[in-house]
Amino acid sequence: MDYTRAMADWSFLTNHARVLVCIAQDPDVRLRDIAASLGITERSVFGIVTDLTSAGYVLKDKDGRRNRYRVQVHVPLRQGIVRDQTIGELLAVLVDKNARRELQGAGEVTA
Repeated sequence: MDYTRAMADWSFLTNHARVLVCIAQDPDVRLRDIAASLGITERSVFGIVTDLTSAGYVLKDKDGRRNRYRVQVHVPLRQGIVRDQTIGELLAVLVDKNARRELQGAGEVTA
């Protein structure tokens, strides 16, 4: 079996989770940069960020013409067996060590 081909057909993480990781790694990230790095449209990223902010996982602050995002790490995940876990606990696993240190210093990730 060609595992490389099989892995290209699906992902463990949804696009919502992948966008959240991008925001956690760089709170000043632009939607077009997220779209380019994930291989999805800017319109899709906009919808996902809207979902994340509406659900209370991310706060969006206007800074001139740019947005700055803040992940609300204390908010619990929404579904099933992970309902007792927080966004911060998920990001502690998914975000690289340097970004995690920066978020912890800013008080945004507690895990």
